[in-house]
Amino acid sequence: MTTLSPMTTPDADRRGLDRPGEESAQAAAPNLWDFRGSRRARLRIRTLITVRWLTVAGQLATVAFVGLVLRFEFQWLACLTLIGLSAWMNWLLHLASTSSQRQVADWEATAQLAFDILQLTGMLYLTGGAINPFSVLIIAPVVLAAATLPLRHVLGIALLAIACIVLLSITFLPLPAPEAVVLNVPLANRVGNVLSRILGIAFCAGYAWQAASEAARMELALDTTNAVLAREQRLSALGALAAAAAHELGTPLATISIVAKEMARGAAEGTAAKEDADLLVSQAERCREILRRLTSDPDATDDVHGHMSLGQLVEEAVAPHTKEAEVRVEAVISGPRGEEPPDVRRLPEVLHALTSFVENAVDFARSEVLITARFDDRHITLEVKDDGPGFSPDIIAKLGEPYVTSRPGAEGSRSGHIGMGLGFFISKTLMERTGGVVTFRNGKAGGAVVTVRWPRDALEARVE
Repeated sequence: MTTLSPMTTPDADRRGLDRPGEESAQAAAPNLWDFRGSRRARLRIRTLITVRWLTVAGQLATVAFVGLVLRFEFQWLACLTLIGLSAWMNWLLHLASTSSQRQVADWEATAQLAFDILQLTGMLYLTGGAINPFSVLIIAPVVLAAATLPLRHVLGIALLAIACIVLLSITFLPLPAPEAVVLNVPLANRVGNVLSRILGIAFCAGYAWQAASEAARMELALDTTNAVLAREQRLSALGALAAAAAHELGTPLATISIVAKEMARGAAEGTAAKEDADLLVSQAERCREILRRLTSDPDATDDVHGHMSLGQLVEEAVAPHTKEAEVRVEAVISGPRGEEPPDVRRLPEVLHALTSFVENAVDFARSEVLITARFDDRHITLEVKDDGPGFSPDIIAKLGEPYVTSRPGAEGSRSGHIGMGLGFFISKTLMERTGGVVTFRNGKAGGAVVTVRWPRDALEARVE
C-alpha cells in the first residue's frame, strides 16, 4: 500500500458544479436551468389536428354503425351536426397554421382541448349522457393536457371535464336502444358511473402529470450532464492543443531566433536595424520560454495527456482540497505485492466525477477523507470515504437520481458548493459512461462511502 502526497499547484484546481464565482456548466448553458421551459410549449399543432381527425372518424363510424346497422333511434342529425362542427374547426385550424410542426401556446392548447371536451359532451348528451359507455373518452383531453400543459391549465381542463360529467348525469337524452326496450338504470348505478368517471379523470391526469414532470426533470438533468461532459472535454482538448502547439512551433521559433541573431551581428551598433534584430531575438526567446513551460506541465505532453498513472488520477482529484485546514485529505493505492499501479486513460468524465465525489466528502467530513485506489488482475476500484454522519436513510435509497440532495447552501459548506441535487447524478452518469459501476453506502464505523469499480480493460491505458 502506497500513500500519496497530493499535488498542491493552483493550476490543478478543477472547478466543481454549482460553485459560485466560477465558470460552471450552468454558466456555459444557462437555458438548461429553465425547468418550466422544459415542460411548456411541447404540444404541436399537428398533434391536435391528428387527434381531432381520429375523433371525427371514430364518431362518424359509431353513428353510422348504431343508425344503419343496429337501426337504433337517436338524434342522428344533431350528432352529425356536432361531428361536422368538429371537422370544420379542424379544417380552419389546418388552414391557419403555417407549419404543422408549430408548437401551440398554452392558452391555445387549452382552448382547443376545452372545445373537444364540449363537443364530446354534446355528443354524449344526445346519446344517453354519463351512462353512455363512450363517456370514458372525456378523460383523453385531460390526460393530454396533463402531459403537456402547466398546472393551472390542467386544473381548468380537469374541472371542465368533471363539470360536464356531472351535468350529463343530470340531464341527457335517452341512450339509443331498440324501440321495444326501455332502459332504466338504477340511481346507485348512475352515481357510481359518475364517480368512476371523476376518479378516472383525477387518477389519469395525476399519473400523466407526474410522468411528464419526471421525464422533463430527467431530460433537464441529462442535458446538464452532457453540458458538463462537453465542458470537461473542451478543457481536455485544450491541453492536447497546447502540447501540439508547443511541438509544432518549436522548430520555426528556433529558425527565427537563429536568423535574428545573425541579423543582429551584421547590423551596426546604434542603428534601427540593430534594435529591431535584438527585439526579434528577445521576443523569440520569450516565446520559447512560454513553450518550455507548456511542455514542462505534465498535462501538456501528448503521451501523458492521453494516459496517466493511477496515482496521478487520484492526486488530480485530491489536489483542489489539500489546502482545506479543517479536513485532512489522504490518498492511498493498494494492489498485489510487487506490482506497479497501472496506467489509466485520461478521461475527463472520470476526473470530473471523482473530483465531485471528493468535494462532497470534504463538505460532510468531520476531520478526514480517505481516497483509496485498488487494482488487481481484473478490476480497478476507487473508493471515497469520509468520517462524517454518512448518508441519511431517506437519501441513500435515491442517490444517483436527479434533484436528490441533503447539502446545505453555499454558506453552509466548506467548498462553497450549492446543493441542487445534480452533483451525484452527473457524477454517477459520467462514471457509468466509462463502464464503471457506482455504489453508495455507509461505512461500518460511520461515514459515507462511494465506490466506483471498472473492469481493468475498460480503464487501463494500452501504451504501445
